[in-house]
Amino acid sequence: MSFTTLISSEQLAGHLEDSAWVVVDCRFSLADPGAGERAYRAGHIPTARYAHLERDLSAPATAGSGRHPLPQSEALIAVLGAWGVGHGSQVVAYDDAGGAFAARLWWLLRSVGQQRAAVLDGGWSRWLQEGRPVTDVESAPRQAVFRAGPPLAAWLSTSQLRAGLAQQAVCLLDARAAERFRGEMEPIDAVAGHVPGAVNRPFQDNLAADGRFLSPDQLRRQFMQRLGRFRPEETVHMCGSGVTACHNLLAMEIAGLAGSRLYAGSWSEWILDPARPVMRGASS
Repeated sequence: MSFTTLISSEQLAGHLEDSAWVVVDCRFSLADPGAGERAYRAGHIPTARYAHLERDLSAPATAGSGRHPLPQSEALIAVLGAWGVGHGSQVVAYDDAGGAFAARLWWLLRSVGQQRAAVLDGGWSRWLQEGRPVTDVESAPRQAVFRAGPPLAAWLSTSQLRAGLAQQAVCLLDARAAERFRGEMEPIDAVAGHVPGAVNRPFQDNLAADGRFLSPDQLRRQFMQRLGRFRPEETVHMCGSGVTACHNLLAMEIAGLAGSRLYAGSWSEWILDPARPVMRGASS
């Protein structure tokens, strides 16, 4: 059986000794970029490799990019091979932030054709709550050759997004918290507000009180309300830097609303050009 969106801790626990399975710890803190790796070394799911958001799941930021540009395909493929991801591998990503960072790896895997990729539902917190095994031993992964396939995910540049918005051909969903979207506060980027025409869908709304994703039916109803007349494939997701936007992409896939795309540069790239319009307050 392949897992392509979510996997439960019970399901993962039954495959920890399976050589075809690759577990990746994606814990990270924007406020302290080294925190996730320190936490991994202190304890992690047995056999897990560690993925650093800025070193492994992003390219270096440039003067014309957002804070977390997508990695070059060649660099990503090399990292996946070093983790032991090869033909037929089942990849499971987890974090301690409701899937906010694990979903980035899930999307990147889809961008290079890896369909057998899932996020651990409930993440590290649920794994601990259920008393699952933990180790501080870093296992040496078996080197594999990862061969990219046809992309299962697509992304837009800033110019493509502007064209789509001008033609009213896309629905732009912003995964940031409502206060950041409205421009009432901005703890990270230099400009507050949102892209005119965007609709707010905080990624946290995808989760139930126990930290697991809402049911597919619940997610479908909620996203359909946001999409209005637009089809899933006409939907584009953004956030601050293209990371938590992947959470909404994952949620739509769980809901059976396939084909939405990522605005990879997101808000941190949009605001680099002062000529690009900025809106504050609720979405129009």
